[in-house]
Amino acid sequence: MENKIKLLIVDDELKFLESVAQRLELRDFDVTKAKSGAEAIAAANTGKFDLALLDLKMPGMDGTQVLEILKKEHKYLEVIILTGHGSVDSAVECTKLGAFSYLPKPYELDALLEKLKEAFQERLRKKFEQDQARMEKIAKLATGSSPLGILRELRKLDDDEK
Repeated sequence: MENKIKLLIVDDELKFLESVAQRLELRDFDVTKAKSGAEAIAAANTGKFDLALLDLKMPGMDGTQVLEILKKEHKYLEVIILTGHGSVDSAVECTKLGAFSYLPKPYELDALLEKLKEAFQERLRKKFEQDQARMEKIAKLATGSSPLGILRELRKLDDDEK
């Protein structure tokens, strides 16, 4: 289970949600489903996800609101918008808010899988760069500080990761 890509799928259309979830589970994704924006935020706060597939038009909290919250609170989460109500304006807005990609419904499975792969690679790249920068900071600390100074700085670095 730990080797699977953890995917959060958010859509208020239950038949669509079940269908896409089932298709992606068959392709070895670890899928969590959410039927609303609030449910998605709650799921993201209790589980760690690699990717999110997010519907744009939902009652209550819409996809752009959910996107904004997810990107603020989960810096390595890559989000793909999958919507039947797309427009150039909403695509631009979602991109500005940090969406990795924007795909129309109905979707083609191969195109979706390709975007999921690209999004996961981007997530790994960002995480690797952050980890590398963090290791460089730790190496500098180790050569120029007292043990207590090192511990204080490591604590600050650890707090920055949360």
